[in-house]
Amino acid sequence: MNKNLPENIFLPELELEILKFWEEDNTFEKSINSKEGRRSFVFYDGPATVNGPPGIHHIISRTIKDLVCRYKTMQGYQVYRKGGWDTQGLPVEVEVEKKLGLKSKNDIEEYGAIAFINACKESVFTYLKDWERSTHRMGYWVDLDNAYITFHNEYIESVWWALKKFFDSGLIYKGFKILPFCPKCESPLSSHEVAQGYEDLKDPSVYVKFKITSGEFKNSDFLVWTTTPWTLPSNAALAVNPEFDYVKIKTVKDENLILSKERLSVINDEYVIEKEIKGKDLEFTDYERLFDFLKDDRKTFYVTLGDFVTNDDGTGIVHIAPAFGEDDYQIGLKYDLPLFKAVGKNGLFIDSVEKYKGKNFKDADPEIIQDLKSAGRLYRKEMFVHSYPHCWRHHVPLMYYSADSWFIRTTDYQERMIDLNKTINWHPESIGTGRFGKWLEENRDWALSRNRYWGTPLPIWTYTDETGKEHFECIGSLQELKDKAENYKSVYPDEKSLDLHKPFIDEIIITSGDGKKMKRVKEVIDVWFDSGSMPFAQYHYPFENKEMFVKHFPADFIAEAIDQTRGWFYNLHAIGTFLFDKPAFKNVIVNGHILDKNGKKMSKSLGNVVNPFDIMDRVGADVLRWYLIFSSPIGNSKLFNEDDLIEIQNKFLIH
Repeated sequence: MNKNLPENIFLPELELEILKFWEEDNTFEKSINSKEGRRSFVFYDGPATVNGPPGIHHIISRTIKDLVCRYKTMQGYQVYRKGGWDTQGLPVEVEVEKKLGLKSKNDIEEYGAIAFINACKESVFTYLKDWERSTHRMGYWVDLDNAYITFHNEYIESVWWALKKFFDSGLIYKGFKILPFCPKCESPLSSHEVAQGYEDLKDPSVYVKFKITSGEFKNSDFLVWTTTPWTLPSNAALAVNPEFDYVKIKTVKDENLILSKERLSVINDEYVIEKEIKGKDLEFTDYERLFDFLKDDRKTFYVTLGDFVTNDDGTGIVHIAPAFGEDDYQIGLKYDLPLFKAVGKNGLFIDSVEKYKGKNFKDADPEIIQDLKSAGRLYRKEMFVHSYPHCWRHHVPLMYYSADSWFIRTTDYQERMIDLNKTINWHPESIGTGRFGKWLEENRDWALSRNRYWGTPLPIWTYTDETGKEHFECIGSLQELKDKAENYKSVYPDEKSLDLHKPFIDEIIITSGDGKKMKRVKEVIDVWFDSGSMPFAQYHYPFENKEMFVKHFPADFIAEAIDQTRGWFYNLHAIGTFLFDKPAFKNVIVNGHILDKNGKKMSKSLGNVVNPFDIMDRVGADVLRWYLIFSSPIGNSKLFNEDDLIEIQNKFLIH
């Protein structure tokens, strides 16, 4: 075939001629319509976020999808390829915040929630033309004329139907837990979101002396280790392991310290052991508080007992701030400790903590450490680099923060998810048994709600009775909303005005079964629930297209990058397992990340980002597609080297 090409043919020009022919001939549409009545091969295209431009990493996953779907078409299958756009949630909000110069949730409130939500809606398709151009230029056959769009009312209604199924089964609950919390979003994150946001962070490691004020060790010091000095102003207690052996030592500097016997290696100076004692015998020993900012009438600043305290590192004595750690919170419940919160949801120290007010929680660490040193409370300070969870969109360190949130009790059917995963054909196989399989084994309840603006509203209405008990009802369809709402027509006077988003939906008052007026809770849902609902929501199931959905569930094939093992792959699996007792997909190809030729992650700050349009204009889409697929195994990370593309073009596709 190559022998018939004109000499010195410019491949991109030839590709453009082929694309023009396909478009004029309706070749893609014919490849589907001509197979009517034949066996179907079901493919799901994960919804892309189109408020950012397509990158080189999108090309590889779309090439994989295109190859498999074309191959199955040539085998005689009818292969529908319905595209979709992921149009809600933090990805959109973050871009709008940047555009408007908004730095915090408070800035959004001052700007105006309605204006902000309208700006989000307007920004959703900022780069739609670029995505359509990329789709066309790379020769990716997918139906974008009938793409599903996650912010549309029909899509939201299908998501509400699914949420009501969870709610009616007792699997959605409101809980007060310590959650990973983004101070920029001022909202909790789910475990699968946290897993996508780890970054290296340089943090302090400090050993602090707490002065004992009661018992036989009065005027000695508990030696306590922490890597979060910013939580010390919120300290309420200390914890020791009841079964550990602790010692009181005297150092050559005349310091009297108490710590675990097995952790004496942390002591810098020579010392002598003066006494040994069991951890349980230290319970209720009082100590002097480090900071005097926050007050509470309950008894505080004493030693508690906790089995979670280990000898793996530190001193065997843990500082307890119940508002900022799960173990701390449980100890607080056991001992009725107050929830001191020196830091607010925005990550800044509150006004009553005058010394540090307005400072970011991480930025305050050096000053807190210096104040400990000045007060004679700092024993030693070190710095260390570790992988720490960051917000996957704002790229700021997360806090672990006590907050109300709504959860899906995925732990109730965790074993079924594990069993169904064994029926899925993973490529590479190690992803299914390893990364994804281990994730299911360590599954936690899904933190569903977000304290944000532009997203699918959580369709739960509530009222509080005279005893203080909260009552909840979940709405699962537009018809149910109409039937139960007492002011539907005043909020939505006609079909054109129907918008199920905040703040409009918040105006709807419904009447409970016992005749009480109920208002909607303020939260929206995790945007990942939207994308995980696409198998049925793309068809507005169960309200229409039932046969179409049944015919196209589960998918025979999906493909995305490795980061989706804890993103879209998990969401599809968790939702599909509960609703339909089936895996949402039978076969999956997982591609690795695209790195630069030196093995570094591509980023604008490093200046190593590759523009896919430039590459296709220079060497052609076929060269790029071939290179991405065959240069290394699909599941491996790929080192992108433009020199290799030129070699492929010259030696293989032209000559």
